[in-house]
Amino acid sequence: MAVRDATHDPALRSWVATAQASGTDFPIQNLPLAVFATTGAGPRCGVAIGDQVLDLRAAHAAGLVSNAAAAADSLAPLMAAGRGASAALRAEVSALLRADAPARPDLLVPMAQARMHLPCSVRNFSDFMASYDHCARLGARRDPNNPLPPAFRHLPVAYHSRASSVRVSGEDVVRPHGQWQRQDGTVHFGPTEAMDYELEMAVWIAGDNALGEPVTMAAAPDRIFGYGLLNDWSVRDVQRWEMPPLGPFLGKSVSTSVSPWIVTAEALAPFETAAPPQDPPALPYLDSPWNRSSGALSVRMTAAIVTPRMRAEGAAPFILTDTQFGAMYWTAATMVAHHATNGCNLLAGDLLGSGTVSGHEDTARACLAEIGLTGPVALPNGETRRWIQDGDEIIFRARAEAPGAVPIGFGECRGTLLPAIAWPA
Repeated sequence: MAVRDATHDPALRSWVATAQASGTDFPIQNLPLAVFATTGAGPRCGVAIGDQVLDLRAAHAAGLVSNAAAAADSLAPLMAAGRGASAALRAEVSALLRADAPARPDLLVPMAQARMHLPCSVRNFSDFMASYDHCARLGARRDPNNPLPPAFRHLPVAYHSRASSVRVSGEDVVRPHGQWQRQDGTVHFGPTEAMDYELEMAVWIAGDNALGEPVTMAAAPDRIFGYGLLNDWSVRDVQRWEMPPLGPFLGKSVSTSVSPWIVTAEALAPFETAAPPQDPPALPYLDSPWNRSSGALSVRMTAAIVTPRMRAEGAAPFILTDTQFGAMYWTAATMVAHHATNGCNLLAGDLLGSGTVSGHEDTARACLAEIGLTGPVALPNGETRRWIQDGDEIIFRARAEAPGAVPIGFGECRGTLLPAIAWPA
């Protein structure tokens, strides 16, 4: 679990001037990690500071960062080294970037010149369903008297999704073909007519446990390397048709977009908050005093849309969802512990999706399937949306906020829906 230390000091300032800019996602109190490349130089690890990227490979070569894992072309070695390694790196980078340290602009790359990559090769991807409000709203369509799955209040429900379909923010998504049943009972095949987003938190795993070795609630927090944003693109018509026997399959494997920046668990220590009460109380293997007092995170999350017409008119993105991650019924630690209950070997670089981060308020509905329960979305320019249309871009953002702490952001997770390809002859 994360501990507050000198790197969180609200008085800290950096010699990188833009780290003090109003509203920046990346003050010196954040220091998220990513993998980037530039013209003429391949992928390597970096740290966001203001509107710049600190090149960790260059910092290591200069003797300013000690861990050789920071010089790799992926965050996988650092994830494998465990939370102690990421905490030590954070301390070194904070000392390097603070205002009273010698300025080293030669170690910086402007973000505008950085080409972002996946943080690591995703080894496994599991997606959870941890929002009470999301489950209750959509479940009421199936059975108004019993909207929640029987197990929901007892464990964090999840399924194994497609690791090879995970893509970094900015990559386009092609409208998929699929099969579903229409309202008149006919079975149809063709391009989906119900493309949706799901606003989720990405949870990246640190370290390994051997096959057959469970992860306890006491150990679970230290298995969380950090957090990012995740768009679990959802093909609703296909998903509804295929789910009753075995759960999501082609309705979910089309693409998953993740933000490039990982906000480390260490950076989020000031934003830990009490987990929501559970009724009935969780079984002992999913409970701990720390989880009850500090297992949730106070992170405001938004999803916005830009349509082709809005883009042509220069209109600002329209906020579809404004929600709070801290209200999720199940915490990230319970997801980790439950995932490994049967001895499943969670590996460094594994990815967990939190599930749709929907809250109780109507504005906190975190997908169009929920928003559309009360009718299509009316956009300021007169357009309406029931589902995502070709050319629409979906943009996720998030910001951790707490009294007495400098707010920190997660960057963006973007994706544009392209038209379906012509079905091969």
